[in-house]
Amino acid sequence: MKRIITYSRVSTQRQGASGLGLAAQTERMTSFCTPQGFHIEAAYTEVETGKGADALDQRPQLKAALDHAKKLGCPILVAKLDRLSRDVAFISGLMVRKVPFIVAELGPDVDSFMLHVYAALAEKERSMISERTRAALQAKKAQGVKLGNRSSLPTAQQIGNEVQSAMATRFAANVGPVIREIMSSGVRSLKGIADALNSRGIHTARGGQWHAATVRNILGRLQTA
Repeated sequence: MKRIITYSRVSTQRQGASGLGLAAQTERMTSFCTPQGFHIEAAYTEVETGKGADALDQRPQLKAALDHAKKLGCPILVAKLDRLSRDVAFISGLMVRKVPFIVAELGPDVDSFMLHVYAALAEKERSMISERTRAALQAKKAQGVKLGNRSSLPTAQQIGNEVQSAMATRFAANVGPVIREIMSSGVRSLKGIADALNSRGIHTARGGQWHAATVRNILGRLQTA
């Protein structure tokens, strides 16, 4: 079997102590390794605050995983791309170390170039959400809504939800024609549509694989748009 090293990360001491998030990451990576013929040689788990953590000297477990993988000549597996980082520059720095990374959510065939692309898209999406939320909050402030206190928290949450909903609707509109084309070819089941999207290399809004549930959500959003 092929050797591989896994890396998990949680962003707070509370999550690390409780195991919150680690079980899900481990399950996803284990489920990935078995059908792909990988044997997990070692598993590294990082617990950090997330603040200022986009530097390798703040990630001792990642550094250890890199050294181990380089010694064995094997890749490092993470459950999701954001478990490495949400920062494109940090991911670029990892790529130059010549240790391949595999993201279980994205599949085994995504090379380092595509990891850069996915990271850049995620960073851009976060920037757009931040800008739109800031603009919406400024508009609310101009209308006389008092911001910066707990009583305005529901308003901020509502604005954030509205921005994310708008982006989800736009994604559904973009992928809708592809789904209609698949359905017109005779594929009607949700699973069949998901398989067709995956076979075409089309990813979900979060960069993952399609499932019946994600197809159902898209179709529902298209009907209400």
